Amino acid sequence: MKNIIITGGAGFIGSQVVRLFVTKYPAYKIINLDALTYAGNLENLSDIDNAPNYIFEKINILDVEELERVFMEHEVTDVIHLAAESHVDRSIESPLDFVYTNVVGTVNLLNAAKKHWAADLDQRLFYHVSTDEVYGALGSTGFFTEDTPYHPNSPYSASKASSDHFVRAYGETYHLPFVISNCSNNYGPYHFPEKLIPLFINNIITKKPLPVYGDGLYTRDWLYVKDHAIAIDTVFHKGVVGETYNIGGFNEWKNIDLVKLLCKQMDEKLGNSPGTSEALITYIKDRPGHDRRYAIDATKINKELGWKPSVTFEQGLSETIDWFLDNKEWLNHVTSGAYKEYYTKMYSGQD
Repeated sequence: MKNIIITGGAGFIGSQVVRLFVTKYPAYKIINLDALTYAGNLENLSDIDNAPNYIFEKINILDVEELERVFMEHEVTDVIHLAAESHVDRSIESPLDFVYTNVVGTVNLLNAAKKHWAADLDQRLFYHVSTDEVYGALGSTGFFTEDTPYHPNSPYSASKASSDHFVRAYGETYHLPFVISNCSNNYGPYHFPEKLIPLFINNIITKKPLPVYGDGLYTRDWLYVKDHAIAIDTVFHKGVVGETYNIGGFNEWKNIDLVKLLCKQMDEKLGNSPGTSEALITYIKDRPGHDRRYAIDATKINKELGWKPSVTFEQGLSETIDWFLDNKEWLNHVTSGAYKEYYTKMYSGQD
């Protein structure tokens, strides 16, 4: 019997992982641990609210006492740690928030796991989900591998790099069983509309400008969030303790090319004249410390664990747009802030 904490389970990636584990593994007890900060949205999981193997705990990972309670009460056997502050622009404005959540919060979880698993480390796992941004920036060629030296360039990536190092240190010092994965840019359904793709989908719907940083030639590898959830499932069950796995979409897109493809698909789906959405593109001042190019080499997880993306970027983007167009109520709740009321409605007696 596994009792698995999934931190950040009400977030974009976390909710996909929670849903997958709850539905695929009915014998597991899944404890969704989320503080419900601005990007945490329990509406993302409304379809599994009443699943018998699903529990929600509104907890901040900075709260050591509450972490202690959850580990004891639920006899936690494993942790899949996704909770994090993740928006680069926000990290530039308020770096300490990222230090507290991403570094101190991770160490709090590690301490709880170390304490409660000390008597029996067999069949335990601390799975830390991280980002490719810890590697810094690439030139025009080459790829990030699991052996690429860390070179974080933003407060966000520095905080994630630090948390990666702490996980490895606890593995070495205390023999805590762990795995780490570093993923590329995610996109897909339920994406909070501060990130590029959902923001631009919403702006096209509302006929607002599409702000593109700098010259628009920044390059990223894009990973469909449903494929990422399957990769996390694969690493959790098949990954080798102490190893790191890079998870990427096996594709790269310059920001401006992505935006133009998005505009084209949106115009087709909305019945607009060609070029309607592209006319909304507005170039804006670049942000500080903007890494020029990321590209993931996901050969290791493919060859050793058998995972690969199930869709091309064009297919995944089309599915993503369809989801947002079919779920305008969800989008309206997020942009208006009404989504914050869901917890009170569903869990008002839990606090």
